[in-house]
Amino acid sequence: MYAIVETGGKQYKLEEGRYVDIELLHNDVDEKVVFDKVVMLVNGKKSKVGTPYVEAATVEGTIVKHDKAKKIIVFKQRPKKGYRKKQGHRQQFTRVMINKINSKASKKAASDTTNEAGEE
Repeated sequence: MYAIVETGGKQYKLEEGRYVDIELLHNDVDEKVVFDKVVMLVNGKKSKVGTPYVEAATVEGTIVKHDKAKKIIVFKQRPKKGYRKKQGHRQQFTRVMINKINSKASKKAASDTTNEAGEE
């Protein structure tokens, strides 16, 4: 089973028991994090696609570390003008261990809908 989740303006494929490097989160190491913007859930041949998100679906994970990616070089040059500019950049990221993918509606939400129907 895996889920496609939106976070940091990007979409990531998350599976239970796997690590994923995502855009920097400003939480502490060993802190739990919940991704609630689940775009798609796939379980074997069954799949759910959200409009835009799948309702009552979340992905839980634990922050393992904060780090920087490998350095990239940005080089600009204008021919015949003597203009050269060299810069380096290291993108920060957060490594998250995916613990659980929840796909069912919570019992509280189900009981709320039955109470509303009973009152009317």
